[in-house]
Amino acid sequence: MAIRDTGTEQLIKDTAKRIFFSEGKFNATTQDIADAAGVARTVINYYFRSKDTLFQQVLKDAMDDMKLRLDEVLLSKLPFKKKIVKFIDVFSTELSEYPYKETFMISEINAHGFVMPEKEPSKALQFFFNEIQQAIDRGEIRKMLPVNFMLNLFSLIAYPLLTRPLFKQMLEITDIKFEQLMHERKKIIVDMLFT
Repeated sequence: MAIRDTGTEQLIKDTAKRIFFSEGKFNATTQDIADAAGVARTVINYYFRSKDTLFQQVLKDAMDDMKLRLDEVLLSKLPFKKKIVKFIDVFSTELSEYPYKETFMISEINAHGFVMPEKEPSKALQFFFNEIQQAIDRGEIRKMLPVNFMLNLFSLIAYPLLTRPLFKQMLEITDIKFEQLMHERKKIIVDMLFT
C-alpha cells in the first residue's frame, strides 16, 4: 500500500482553489490544475480519482473553512454592532481574496445539487439569531425575522462582489476603484442595517 503525501494532496487542492476561486476558471481541466501545481495529471487522479471528486472536495473545504471563520465571529463576545462590522470584514475579505468562490459554489450546487445533511441548526447560528432578536427588541435594527436580517446582510455584502465583472463594465470602473467602493460599502451596509 502506497503512502499518500498529504503535502502534494494539499498543493493540488490549494491550486484548484486558486484556479476556481481567484481566477474564475471553472472549466479548468485536471491537466490545467496539474500544470499549475507542477505535478503530473496522473497524480491528481491518484489523490482524487476524478475531476468531479476534486471539485466536490474543494467545494466542501471552502464551505467548511468559511463556516469556521464566520462561526468564530458569530460566537464572539463582541457587542452586536461590532460583531456585524467584523462579520462584514471577514466575509468581504474572503470574497475579495477569492472573488469567484461564491459564483463557483452556486454553479456547482445548481449543476450537481446539494443536500444539507439532517442535523440540528448550528449553535453559532442559533446564538446569532437570538442576538438579532435581542437587537430588534432593543430597537437597534428594524423589526423583521432574524433570518431576513441575515439575508439582507449576506445580500448587501455578496451581490456587488458576485456581479463584479458586470458592474465594472456597466459603471466603467477599474479594479482599484471597485476595491475602493467595496471598502466604503462596509460602513454603508452597517448604516443601512441599523436604525
